[in-house]
Amino acid sequence: MKKIFNIMAIAAVSLLTACDLDLYPETSYNEGNVEMDGKGQESPISTRSDIKGLRDAMYHNWVKDIQEKGYMDFLVYAECRADNAYGSTTTPEVSAIEANKQDGENVNVVRDWNWYLAQVSNTNNIICNIDSVMLKTADSEDPLTQAEHDEWLSEAYCWKAWNLFQMSRIWGDIPLVNTIPPAITAENIEEVYDQYYPPRSPIEKVYDQIIKDLEFASLHAPDTDPADKMLFTKGFAHGMLARVYAESTRRDWQKVKEHCEAVEAMNYKLVDNYGDLWGYDDKDAKRNSPESIFEVTWTRASGNWVWMMFHRNAWTPNDSYSWAKWLTPSRDLIAAYDAEGDTERKNACIVFDKCTWSGYYPNTAYAFMHKVPTNASSQILMRLAEIKLLHAESLAELGDLEGARTLVNEIRKRAGIKPVSSFSNKEAAIDAVLHERRLELAFEGFRFFDLLRHGFDKAKALHDSMYEKDNYWQNRLPLTKETIYMPVPQTAMDLNPSLEQNAGY
Repeated sequence: MKKIFNIMAIAAVSLLTACDLDLYPETSYNEGNVEMDGKGQESPISTRSDIKGLRDAMYHNWVKDIQEKGYMDFLVYAECRADNAYGSTTTPEVSAIEANKQDGENVNVVRDWNWYLAQVSNTNNIICNIDSVMLKTADSEDPLTQAEHDEWLSEAYCWKAWNLFQMSRIWGDIPLVNTIPPAITAENIEEVYDQYYPPRSPIEKVYDQIIKDLEFASLHAPDTDPADKMLFTKGFAHGMLARVYAESTRRDWQKVKEHCEAVEAMNYKLVDNYGDLWGYDDKDAKRNSPESIFEVTWTRASGNWVWMMFHRNAWTPNDSYSWAKWLTPSRDLIAAYDAEGDTERKNACIVFDKCTWSGYYPNTAYAFMHKVPTNASSQILMRLAEIKLLHAESLAELGDLEGARTLVNEIRKRAGIKPVSSFSNKEAAIDAVLHERRLELAFEGFRFFDLLRHGFDKAKALHDSMYEKDNYWQNRLPLTKETIYMPVPQTAMDLNPSLEQNAGY
């Protein structure tokens, strides 16, 4: 009965649809924007300008909306479920995730699921229409050229791949939407039902799609633009391929090595001073550094707002400084920096300040996450140091322990701390790489997933022991192989009867 009801609902919507993308900008995969009926009516996306508008909107209307769902919330999944950051004393949704007590009604989980699917839908508007637009405009006054076709398609593939990869790490199996379904007719209702209500695809299939798309993008995406790092480039595509091949689902350490080397051969270099990646002065914040591969950039005029969730805006320090913040640096992380004498990275990642609350630290010297110090600070989603350490990880796995040590020490030298000596075995090398990734990439969304990449037992041992070591943590439910993933939102299952809940919820 439920399926019959949903089919009737789709049919009713189809009768009312006006084939206008602006009506349903976040759900294009069920808009019916290829054909409105069975009579060959064309897509409204038919000109070069249409495609360019969708391509530009992918950056300006969507990438910049990343700060809450794709950035701030993802940091909670990565940092607060491991040992880098306490969650929040005042936000129950964040506290629940830290304590491994999340459910399908968690507000953050719900909004993130919807947001990631909306990004995939947005890229599909480009991917599913660009070939036909190229054909239609071939003899026009404003043709879509082959170079534009390949670059814009590659950019859409990159953004789609990033969103699918992030989703798969949060939820495991996810809906894999690759088409824009045709409008409903009496003849095709049963045939197109699953396109409107897609089930979850196995993570293996999702990764196969990601790899296929990124291989194209690694050849055809734009080259690096030193003045614009908010651009999906060949370097980004290779970096994403390295990340994907490092995961157990499609693990191939040789390919990780090759794609990291491809990035390292491009026009990127480590900045001299670690703190400069998030530096600022009285006039502006630094952006588009030579180390950055992809970042979401802001100006003081178009500024981000996530700074207020972590500390202060350096230029207006009293603004929104009246409640306990998210991602409070843990004592364990601070101790890890202190044990290394790593003041360079500690001071860039963590700042101590006075405040009016004392949930985790005394209010005379409260610790704050410091990687968004102004409203013009970029959110860096990929940079060279991360790729070099992933390269080191692949070398360790492939048995090149000296090569791994060399790359780790390159990163440590920039931080101003002593080099590591030779590794006794592969396990010691892996532990050293993971330790270095923790210090280098703190509050950039890696820690929990780095641990998990090397086995559930490694992630569980750390996750379950944190409260015993430091009772400022939420008292956590034990991590299980089911709860490494978030629950599918109940609202999503109510709307889509083809979805099934993750085990354990």
